[in-house]
Amino acid sequence: MGQSTIDTHSPMIKDTTIAAIATPTGVGAIAVIRLSGSKAISICEKVFRPKKKGIILSQQDPYTIHFGNLFDGDRIVDEVLISLFKSPNSYTGEDTVELSCHGSSIIQQEVLELLIKNGAVPAQAGEFTLRAFLNGKMDLSQAEGVADLIASNSEASRRVAIDQMRGGFSNELKMLRDKLLHFISLIELELDFSEEDVEFADRAQLRDLINSILLQTTKLLESFKYGNVIKQGVPVAIVGKPNVGKSTLLNRILNEEKAIVSEIAGTTRDAIEDTITIKGINFRFIDTAGLRHTTDIIESIGIERAYEKIAKAQMVLMMIDAKDQLEESIDQIQNVIDSTSKDQQIIILINKTDMVDETVLKTIEQRISNQFDGIEKLRLSAKHNINILELLDLLAASFEPVLSKNDAVIITNARHFDSLYNAKENLERALSAIDQRIPTDLLAMDIRQVLHYIGEITGEITTDEILGSIFSKFCIGK
Repeated sequence: MGQSTIDTHSPMIKDTTIAAIATPTGVGAIAVIRLSGSKAISICEKVFRPKKKGIILSQQDPYTIHFGNLFDGDRIVDEVLISLFKSPNSYTGEDTVELSCHGSSIIQQEVLELLIKNGAVPAQAGEFTLRAFLNGKMDLSQAEGVADLIASNSEASRRVAIDQMRGGFSNELKMLRDKLLHFISLIELELDFSEEDVEFADRAQLRDLINSILLQTTKLLESFKYGNVIKQGVPVAIVGKPNVGKSTLLNRILNEEKAIVSEIAGTTRDAIEDTITIKGINFRFIDTAGLRHTTDIIESIGIERAYEKIAKAQMVLMMIDAKDQLEESIDQIQNVIDSTSKDQQIIILINKTDMVDETVLKTIEQRISNQFDGIEKLRLSAKHNINILELLDLLAASFEPVLSKNDAVIITNARHFDSLYNAKENLERALSAIDQRIPTDLLAMDIRQVLHYIGEITGEITTDEILGSIFSKFCIGK
């Protein structure tokens, strides 16, 4: 979808009434066409004839629904329901009408063209939500929450998006901003009386406040590693040597024959991916080429790509064969660990446990515990579906501590992360300025920058370029 060309400062936004089809493309029982603007109700009055005589839309109470026909001259276009929402108590803050018509794509287009012919203009991408933002019905981060809610494809992403849309993140930012505003006003006052060498802002209190805000900001920044994967899906790389059971495991997890399973080593030459939802969280599983030394050029490329997938994965399932020499398995595990970072979670899967006795398994587990302290391990048999459900529970459990906190604010937006990161840097500079007793005007500059970056997130400080980029990602009709 192209960049929005809406001029947010143009008086045309207030003077025009926009219309758009709000339902997805295709045929359904019912479709919704939305209008918003000062003429929304009067435009509908031109084309709507209610079944109940004496009904005049402009005289009806808000939040009422009216049944009747739409006419283009003397021709009936469709039988519709009209829902009324009056300013300022509507989604956009303007007079808004929603027409529920039959779901034929021809009818939807005819209704939209009829409204445009009678004074409406076609809405641009995200223009309804843009108007809600400009009319003070929501801040910018809440507007982005609306887009995330529409795009959510799991219970976890829905939950995070609806919390943001309802102002969870905004409230957190407002508290941070309000705390700083009090002190910046005192510091600005000091600048006005700089010649008299007075100190209105208690530096010890300001230092405590900045430390407190730094703690909250750091917590929000750390939540991004969870928020981003919740929004995009958690990438999980399945790795190990050829024929260790990676493709069989992927097929078990997905409950379909997604990957080719063969006794021939090196069958999987490239990464195979698919996504499933576990306890409300999307996990994107990646079956990689077997890790080994090879002279096969094509297989070598697959192995190189496997290591690239390992580097990008949030979680790594390192599979070993319980029948293999233990030292060989330990070396394989070490090689994979050396290819990962401390932020990545590794689970060691001891596969083919049905083919060895308990003594062998206990020896493998003890050696892994001694060599790789703190790394999770699990016995399984991918072929015989042993402990597959336990593995899925283990994956979901990694995110339960964050998602189980109903009051936890999780950020999912890279724009928010960048602004918070910049705010954190300026908070640290302000802290250093206090400790080094740097002049008040420089301290004030750092705190103003913190307020600036927080204001960027909520939209108190913004540009048409930022708004255009954000709202161009919305669908038409929202």
